[in-house]
Amino acid sequence: MNKDYFEHKAENYEQTKNRVDNVENIANSILSNIDLDKAMHLMDFGSGTGLLLKRIAPYVARITAIDISPSMNKQLNKKRKDLECELEILEIDLAKSRLDRKFDGIISSMTMHHVEDLGSMFENFYAMLNDDGVIAIADLDLEDGSFHTEDTGIFHFGFDRNVFSNFAVAAGFRNVKVISASTVHKPQGDYPIFLLTGNR
Repeated sequence: MNKDYFEHKAENYEQTKNRVDNVENIANSILSNIDLDKAMHLMDFGSGTGLLLKRIAPYVARITAIDISPSMNKQLNKKRKDLECELEILEIDLAKSRLDRKFDGIISSMTMHHVEDLGSMFENFYAMLNDDGVIAIADLDLEDGSFHTEDTGIFHFGFDRNVFSNFAVAAGFRNVKVISASTVHKPQGDYPIFLLTGNR
């Protein structure tokens, strides 16, 4: 049984302006850097309350949202009727189990620092994509540990961009690029966010 680190945060999760602004920036970066179409089926890894997928929904046919937090999934489910694409919600831990599905693309925002084994996760992503499928993965640049002020199951204090992209390349991804996508402004400092894109 996984601990739900967001049990007491999910209901008010979107009331934090810097969080909402950050995901808006990430969504804009994804839309500017990968080609989406209305026939596509995407996976949103670590979908949370659906901040990212809500912005991407108008451009695709279907999104499968994957998150291990029951409370976050409950908040997302409330948005189902307002989304501009078909939505499926799966409560599984992709870090510990495989999903025998194929997607046209995988998007993710601020989730990979919760994943212990990056190499295995990128291999998992690769296995779940159709040929020429895309990934668009956003996360924190390397930081000093001050970004998170409470424990939400953190394995990495951000990432070195070259190290992160090397995991994607090692898993087989082509055309791997890393660009700056956003900056999170917090009282304790500013934290740059990158977006990694690539193709199977």
